[in-house]
Amino acid sequence: MASARVIVSGASIAGLSAAHWLRRTGWEVTVVERAESFRDGGQNVDVRGIARQVLERMGLFDAVKAQNTTETGTVLIGASGEVRGELPSDDPDGATAELEVLRGDLARTILDHLPDGIEFVYGDTIDEVTDGPDELAVTMASGRSLRADLLVIAEGVRSTTRDRVFGATVDPHELGITMVFGTIPRTPSDDTRWRWYNTVGGRQIHLRPDNHGTTRAILSYARGDDLTRLDLPDALAQVRSRYADAGWEAPRILDGFDASDDVYIDHLTQIRMSTWHRGRVVVAGDAGWCVTPLGGGGASLALTSGYVLAAYLAQRPGDLPAALSSYEKWMRPLVDDVQKLPPGIEHFAYPQTRLGLALRGLLDKALTSSLFGSLAAKLTHVAETDQQLPEMAQV
Repeated sequence: MASARVIVSGASIAGLSAAHWLRRTGWEVTVVERAESFRDGGQNVDVRGIARQVLERMGLFDAVKAQNTTETGTVLIGASGEVRGELPSDDPDGATAELEVLRGDLARTILDHLPDGIEFVYGDTIDEVTDGPDELAVTMASGRSLRADLLVIAEGVRSTTRDRVFGATVDPHELGITMVFGTIPRTPSDDTRWRWYNTVGGRQIHLRPDNHGTTRAILSYARGDDLTRLDLPDALAQVRSRYADAGWEAPRILDGFDASDDVYIDHLTQIRMSTWHRGRVVVAGDAGWCVTPLGGGGASLALTSGYVLAAYLAQRPGDLPAALSSYEKWMRPLVDDVQKLPPGIEHFAYPQTRLGLALRGLLDKALTSSLFGSLAAKLTHVAETDQQLPEMAQV
């Protein structure tokens, strides 16, 4: 009997996890990626909670740990660079996690250890999906046609294939937060800590070390326009205007972004869907439930989704609807928990006024004290569940 065939659209963490586990359970796997080649680079992600078990079952725990960014802790910084407090990082899922890596390094590690026999198609996208009772047909932008038993959409938060297949069931929920990511040169003042600065106007500045001899910078602010539709120079000009009086390391970061070749701007948007599967199509990772950096745990959910999907498909061969329903039933509580942001988080995380900033400072002082340290530590524990990972049936 011929092996079942799957098309995985998207070659980042969710797509690679799905490809890994589906191939290990006997599927013929084709991965489609719109980029012309594998995409390295990207900012910090981490592996937390149940995803640590998934990584262990992949046999990649030590390989990923070896890609650690070198970050040793997380500190809150004042206007002159003084440390105002330190967030707990003394357990594997602390503010700086044990498995703190760059997105590209995590994805590259999975890619380099994929089982043999996976086909990759770069520089192409899906134009049309025709779902049928016996198989589905996919037409690519290049004109190429593919047929398969299952399509896994793992394209990310702004997935066009997801929108084409699921239509009105996709509910993008904008959070009103803009984040600008980029890599800038390291300077002698940089150290091994994640340094986090807040100032008035709902603005944050972050500097984080990496394991490539550079520094990862983030500018994040609330109540701004969506810049993702602008050309990068125009978008950065607006960001520069917004941060003109922000202080601390803002001038250095703005200059660094102008010269950087990997600046990425995001207008944070959660994806909420009433169902993650339809016929022979299923979504995984940010395409199905983007939790945004504000919720955290996106990489962990992406890793976990690939495993859980493959496990139920292996447990229920020949019953695709039951397998996809079981996948969704297992993943849904985990996703809902991460997507549920604390009430008023924007006002706490992005104070607009001097009074708001002062109140934030008092809360920071309390949360980083020995009295409330355990509470602060729990805030970083995401992707945790009492559910056991489904067992992977052997083929």
